[in-house]
Amino acid sequence: MGGNGKHRWKISFYRSNSGSKNPPKELLCPISGSLISDPVVVSSGQTFERLSVQLCRELSFSPKLEDGTRPDFSTVIPNFAIKSTIQNWCDHNNAQHPQPPDSIALEKAVRALMEKDMEDPGIRVSERELLRGMAERPPVRFMHAATELGRRVDHFYSSSSEESVVIPSASPPTPLPFATLPSCYSSSSSCEITAELQTLNLNSSSPGCEEEEQLMTKLRSSEVIEQEEGVILLRKLTRTKEELRISLCTPRLLSAVGSLVVSRYSTVQQNALASLVNLSLEKPNKVKIVRSGFVPHLVDVLKGGSSESQEHAAGALFSLALEEDNKMAIGVLGALPPLMHAFVRAESERTRNDSALALYHLTLVESNRVKLVKQHNAVPTLLALAKSPASTGRVLLILCNLASCNEGRSAMLDANAVEFLVGMLRRRTDLDSESTRENCVAALYALSHGSMRFRGLAREAKAVEVLCEIEKSGSERAREKANQLLMVMRGREDEPNWDSVLDSGAGAGLDPTRYRVVRNLHNANSTTF
Repeated sequence: MGGNGKHRWKISFYRSNSGSKNPPKELLCPISGSLISDPVVVSSGQTFERLSVQLCRELSFSPKLEDGTRPDFSTVIPNFAIKSTIQNWCDHNNAQHPQPPDSIALEKAVRALMEKDMEDPGIRVSERELLRGMAERPPVRFMHAATELGRRVDHFYSSSSEESVVIPSASPPTPLPFATLPSCYSSSSSCEITAELQTLNLNSSSPGCEEEEQLMTKLRSSEVIEQEEGVILLRKLTRTKEELRISLCTPRLLSAVGSLVVSRYSTVQQNALASLVNLSLEKPNKVKIVRSGFVPHLVDVLKGGSSESQEHAAGALFSLALEEDNKMAIGVLGALPPLMHAFVRAESERTRNDSALALYHLTLVESNRVKLVKQHNAVPTLLALAKSPASTGRVLLILCNLASCNEGRSAMLDANAVEFLVGMLRRRTDLDSESTRENCVAALYALSHGSMRFRGLAREAKAVEVLCEIEKSGSERAREKANQLLMVMRGREDEPNWDSVLDSGAGAGLDPTRYRVVRNLHNANSTTF
C-alpha cells in the first residue's frame, strides 16, 4: 500500500513462518489486527484481545469497527472457544502461538484511532455514547437554545426563582436548572475595557473577515502590549456584537487565542479566557472550541490560575458542557476532578456556581457519572457540601444525576444519603427555596429505583411521616414525587414485603408465578449483600 501510512491505525504483532497462511479474519483482534493471545467476548458480541479492551475502557473510548458499529465494553468474558481455535490454527499451519501484544504500541494505536475519530467531521463525539445503547442516555433531554425554554407538555414547574424542570419517565427523573449563561459573562472585572482601548481603529460596519485580520495582527504579535490590546478588543467585539461570534470563531483565530490562554501575563490570559467564554455562547461554536484543544488549557487554569482566570475557565467549561456532543469529551479530557475541586474550594462564588453547573450538565452522561463516583469518590464530598445552605441546591442537582446510575445509587446508599436527605426535609429551614425542597424529594425518588435497600433505609430514617407532610403541603411537583415514594414505601399489592421475607429466610417458599418483582434491568442495584 502506498503513502506514508499516517491514516493506518491497525498494528500487527503477528509473525509466522514463511509459507504459512494468513490467519482467518475472525481470529484477529479488530483493534490490534493481530492474532489474539487472550481472547475475550464483550457485551456486544465481538471478540477482542483483552489488553485492547482494557485500554479502550481506561480511555473511555469505543472504536468504530469495519461494519460501522461500535462495541460495548461494559462486560468482558473469556472466550475459551476462540482461544482453542487460534491454538489449533497455529499448530496446523506451523505458526507461532500468539504472544501478548506490546502495551505501549497498542496504546499508541488506540490513541491514534481516538484522534482520527475526533478529527472526522462526519462523526459527532456523542455518537460513541449513543451507540452504547439506551442505558447510556441521560434521563432528561434538553435543547439549550433560548427558544426552547418555554413551557412544554409533561413538564413540572415551580414558581420559585430557582426554577427547575423534571420530565416524568420510567427512569429516575433529573431536575434541570434553566441557567445557560456562565456567571462570569456579565461580570465586571479589573480587566474591563477602558475608554482608551475602546477608541482603537475599528470600522464597525466592516465584515467579519476584516475584524479577523485586524485581530490576528495583534494576537500574533510578539509584543505583549499588542497581544493585550488584541484580546481586549476581541472580548469587546464578542460581547457587544453577538453576530460576530460565529464569523470570528475560525480555526486560525482559535489557535491564536489558545496560545494566549496559557500566557504568563495575567491581563492577556484573563481577557483571552473571557473572549473564549463569549465565543462559546453560540451553539455552532461549542464543538469547534472543544475540538481545537481548549479543554486541557481550561483544566490547567482551574488547577493553578488566578481567581479571575478560574472564573472564566469554569464559565467556559459550563458553556461548552451545554452541548451534547461535548459532554463525554470534556469528561475524558480530565475536567471532572478540577471542577469538583473548584466547586468545593474556589474563592469566587462565580467559579463555584459555574463549576457546579458544569458538573451537572456533564453528569447527564453515564460515563461521567460513573467516573465521578468510582474514580473520584465524589458522593461523600457532595453530601458534606450539601450541608452548606449556599451550596445545597446545586449539590442536589448533581446528586439527582448520580442517583440515576447503579454506581451512584450504591455509593449514596452506602454514605447514608437517605437519612441525610430525609433529615434535610424534616428541617425545612435548611432548604433555601421550594425548588430545592423539590429536588431533595427528587433525589430520594431517584434512589428508590431498582434498590432493595432503599425501603429499609427510608423506614429507619422515618421518611413516611416527612413524605406525608410534603404530600399535604408541598408544591405540585413535590407532592407527586412524595406520593410515588410513599407507594414505594408501602409496596405494591402484588409484591411481597421483601424486608420481612429476607429477615425470615422464607424466600425459598415463594411461588415465583404468584409474586413477581418488576425491575428495570438497566437500573438494577449493583450493591452486594
